Amino acid sequence: MGRYIIKRLIFMFISLWLIATITFFLMHQLPGDPFSDGKKVQPEILKNLEAKYGLDKPLIVQYGTFLKNTAKGDLGLSLKYRTRTVNSMIAQGFPKSLTLGLWAVAVGLVFGLSFGIIAALNNKGFFDYFVIILAVLGVSVPNFVFASIFQYFFAREFGWFPVAGWKGPMYMVLPVLALGLRLIAFQARMMKTNMIEIMGSDYVKTAKAKGLSKTSVVIKHVIRNAILPIVTMLGPLIAGIVTGSFVIEQIFAVPGMGKFFVDAVNQYDFTLILGTTLFYAGLLIFMVFLVDILYGFIDPRIRLDD
Repeated sequence: MGRYIIKRLIFMFISLWLIATITFFLMHQLPGDPFSDGKKVQPEILKNLEAKYGLDKPLIVQYGTFLKNTAKGDLGLSLKYRTRTVNSMIAQGFPKSLTLGLWAVAVGLVFGLSFGIIAALNNKGFFDYFVIILAVLGVSVPNFVFASIFQYFFAREFGWFPVAGWKGPMYMVLPVLALGLRLIAFQARMMKTNMIEIMGSDYVKTAKAKGLSKTSVVIKHVIRNAILPIVTMLGPLIAGIVTGSFVIEQIFAVPGMGKFFVDAVNQYDFTLILGTTLFYAGLLIFMVFLVDILYGFIDPRIRLDD
């Protein structure tokens, strides 16, 4: 186990280095500059700004400085919010994005797994067809479309929830539903499929032949084994929900990382783009690592060999 963890940590750092390197050089291939704001800047002023942020140095020197600062946890100064560091902007926006994402994951898992279990136990019944329709809609329709629909009906027409903002729990309901609906559909479909396949397996038939109750068989044998493939995807799912909420945050005016990232792309803020990309890449890689370790403890048949 120890050697496995060390190897995975090494691969994590290599992956982060590759992502940082590719993103760094791609950013410097973008046309335009972060200082013009659509207006022509005097050459002297532009030269002074580039010197202040080290953009006048050779690209390889900038790359070395970037790696050295990143290794120390310093993601640099924003080129647009010039009095703020990227670290402070992430510290301000990420907790809100994380809160929104975790609530969406919780809603998606609770309702998705519940729907999948009920559909599997009532195969070809009314609820099963409901889950099929939900899965098709949830997977095929983008979440920003659901966001607009929710805003129109539940906020504007019925007045049940605020249209946008971030001032309390009621403001979270619609963005959480918009983010979590796809996860509900995906989990419900996967859980139903896994359970139906496992219910026809030999060890489940053996458990029934031993006289175990249907409830005991479903809980101890069917659900436990059906949920394992879902556990392997929890890391990427959680990271994906948290990092994929940029559009939803813009639609519902959530003051999270979405606003900073979209502004950074529109305004060529290289350091902010690099910082947020590296931060979210690290989050994704770390979540995958945790799930790999967790999977070995959940399923006793799996051993993390040295």
